Amino acid sequence: MDSLKKSVGRGAQGNVSSRFLKHQTEGDLENFGYIDEETDLSLLKTEFLPDSSRSLVTQNDSPDIGFTFSANPYRGCEHGCIYCYARPTHEYLNLSAGLDFESKIFVKYEAADLLRKKLLSKSWEGEPIFFSGVTDCYQPVERKLKITRACMEVLLEFRNPVSIITKNHLIVRDLDLFAEMAKHDGIFIFLSITTLNPELCRVMEPRTSLPSQRLKAIEALAKAGVPVGVNAAPLIPGLTDHELPQILKAASEAGARWAGYTPVRLPLSVAPLFEEWLEVHAPDRKSKILNAVRSIRDGKLNDANFGSRMNGTGIRAEGLGDLFELFTRKYGLNETHFNLSREHFRKVEPPAPESPQLSFKLE
Repeated sequence: MDSLKKSVGRGAQGNVSSRFLKHQTEGDLENFGYIDEETDLSLLKTEFLPDSSRSLVTQNDSPDIGFTFSANPYRGCEHGCIYCYARPTHEYLNLSAGLDFESKIFVKYEAADLLRKKLLSKSWEGEPIFFSGVTDCYQPVERKLKITRACMEVLLEFRNPVSIITKNHLIVRDLDLFAEMAKHDGIFIFLSITTLNPELCRVMEPRTSLPSQRLKAIEALAKAGVPVGVNAAPLIPGLTDHELPQILKAASEAGARWAGYTPVRLPLSVAPLFEEWLEVHAPDRKSKILNAVRSIRDGKLNDANFGSRMNGTGIRAEGLGDLFELFTRKYGLNETHFNLSREHFRKVEPPAPESPQLSFKLE
């Protein structure tokens, strides 16, 4: 870790070294100083940088992930969830999975145009697209930039089905688009809820919407006829897993009809980040929580194996699965299977440029 200390309003307590860098750097304490409880967090500004990617939609071939195509309008995420499995993706940019991931956000300003280009390609047949795999497409900056909304407008125009997962109440801003998509079975939304405890939420996922606001988002979507579910993920053994029944109950009462769950896994640099977070926020329970994670991850903090990485292994993981099945039945969740439809997909060619009018003069 570098020498940045307790960061209020951030998930990570500092930056971990990138596994791809041959030479590691340390913070310049003489010019930067320490961040502690009494230091103004404005010292660490969030930067928004242009992403020059020439494509938006990527293909996934993992057998245990429920989507083939995904789109990420942003790289990095302001939400700052300490447990986020996507943090190590910032290392491909020669940045850290720690504070860099949540304070250096790369923006695909041309996302909607790139999406339109993909949907117009000869090979595209209206497959469902997932927003998003390694970021939250409704993170706070989306309120201003409206890049995700522009993408949703393109998808609606083409009637291309889409599924979305988010932790942000901002998603209700685009309710008008989703209501139209729902008429063609073209939308499915999951609100991710890790805990119902607002105090824990504020330090564990500091820039997300509060759990109560996410439940209100579920309610608004459901009332508008938009298919919506809850994703109780990640469940952290010894910290949040006991909340699973309450999360499912609250989501069901808000109008969710489907549910999913995933136990936490801590890949690569996420593990030391999470360990340091525990040292700051739950030092008396640190060992208990880490051992509980190991109990569902075959003695490790991560499991990269297909299948088991999504559900965990061992007695505790099996008990969590049984608990999920019990309470989804009790609260009427997952009673039906929802399929996004490609039946209404259409290619919408851009309007042809207007031809200059010929001018005739009588001589």
